[in-house]
Amino acid sequence: MNETLDNFLGGRAKLVQPSEGYRAGIDPIFLAASIHPKPKEKILDVGSGVGVACISLAVRCLEAQIIGLEVQEKLVELAQTNIRANKLEKRVEILNGNLEYPPVLLKENSFDQVMTNPPYFEEKRVQLSPVVGRAQANTETMDLGTWIKCCLKFLKPKGVFTMIHRTERLSEICAHLGTKVGDLVIYPLWPGANKPARRVIIQGRKNIKGEPRLARGLILHGATEKYTPEAEAILRHAQPIVL
Repeated sequence: MNETLDNFLGGRAKLVQPSEGYRAGIDPIFLAASIHPKPKEKILDVGSGVGVACISLAVRCLEAQIIGLEVQEKLVELAQTNIRANKLEKRVEILNGNLEYPPVLLKENSFDQVMTNPPYFEEKRVQLSPVVGRAQANTETMDLGTWIKCCLKFLKPKGVFTMIHRTERLSEICAHLGTKVGDLVIYPLWPGANKPARRVIIQGRKNIKGEPRLARGLILHGATEKYTPEAEAILRHAQPIVL
């Protein structure tokens, strides 16, 4: 497999990833930016890929303890390489395993926060990529409801659940969260002013009641298609998103 070495967060993190197949975009960076852990909190990243979200969070939050779960063995190997390259072995760990039948190290009700950037597309509604790694990363092999249910099992009561996904699946996500997660914040990522949001961050707390809130969200691109200063601060300077 051919690989590339890429800078993230303005060079604060350097990650190796496949030149073909799964390649991380900006979504895991936005996901990590929306996490605000307290010191020593344990965070689980479900669907870690090559470790972009885990490493981005660890770079910004110097006391966070993060475990990632990834089903593709090759991506796990690259993620472990990236953790070592960024000298984060003491705070970040990536495990190879299936979400439905997870490694024994992952215990139910044991994490303060769970973040996830799941495959976006339903298998029956998309033409699969001929590149195996890309198809597996982008297309569901587990339905979204089961994915969410499994994620919530790992989360402590009152723990924080955060997901980034396609806006068109927002109603489905909210239905699956149901009464299990409350105090929901829905944070749209607008590609430009007066353009419909394609991505949305959803965050809430397990076993908490509370009405959902629609946040103002973030405009990613200005009139020249360059990133807005607000988006640039997150993507290049490791600034957080305040939901």
